[in-house]
Amino acid sequence: MKVTGFTFIRNAIKFDYPVAEAIKSILPVCNDFIVAVGNSDDSTEALIQNIDRQKIKIINTLWDDSPGMKKGGKVFAAETDKAFQAVPPDSDWAFYIQGDEVVHEKYLDTICSAMEKWKDDHMIDGLLFNYLHFYGSYDYIGDSPRWYRNEIRVIRNDKSIYSYRDAQGFRKGKDKKLNVKPVDAYVYHYGWVKEPEVMMNKLRNAASFYKDIGRVEKISSGQKFDYSSIDTLKLFTGTHPRVMKEHIARKNWSFDHDISFNKLSLRYKGKMFLKKYLGINTYYENYNMI
Repeated sequence: MKVTGFTFIRNAIKFDYPVAEAIKSILPVCNDFIVAVGNSDDSTEALIQNIDRQKIKIINTLWDDSPGMKKGGKVFAAETDKAFQAVPPDSDWAFYIQGDEVVHEKYLDTICSAMEKWKDDHMIDGLLFNYLHFYGSYDYIGDSPRWYRNEIRVIRNDKSIYSYRDAQGFRKGKDKKLNVKPVDAYVYHYGWVKEPEVMMNKLRNAASFYKDIGRVEKISSGQKFDYSSIDTLKLFTGTHPRVMKEHIARKNWSFDHDISFNKLSLRYKGKMFLKKYLGINTYYENYNMI
């Protein structure tokens, strides 16, 4: 079985993306790794080059900043597709990771077993992962329906598969959802854990790719992001991936949250009630579980 990892990144240092940690977290189960490095204002390319020169192949890309691509985050999907198209044809699986996602080492054997199990079953297009979304600091995770619970991160090396919308998930052919099997593994999403000023800059930059800078202005009119605006959080009681140790040690701000505080909207409370007590799932699912 051959597995190729792939991702895209731009301005990783400027916006404090733990992309090196993301790549390192799944590199042990990848035979090689494709990184689409976009035109950056910092030393992102050097950062990637220094991870593993034997396994990693960099493809330099130029992001399309035209108005048409700055609608709904289309450019993120386009960059994902560039990396996926560079995955060698002899690879069985392509393991996707985004620049702010990390997989704990304790899940690697489970992921490998799942890839082996379903490798020759071509009814299976991909593997579905669970998610933990960290927020404010490395001590809290989001627990409201605003956070997506699952996403596809391993896909078959079938070039009819493509990145969907803003690179949230994948589709194939003429807008068909992928058939997936769940894997008992979590992706740790660190996209909402940054120094407040860096977080604000990241959000402003991201909004420019959605034509939605006004939304960011509503979140915070200042220069620093206000983490206290969240609806509900819970404490994280587990351990972080080993590759995140140094990144976490560099944390230079404090965020303390009263976990009893809850300002969930009626809409979100309704979704949670239906799921928990009636077994009715109203969450968005961009896949077919088989």
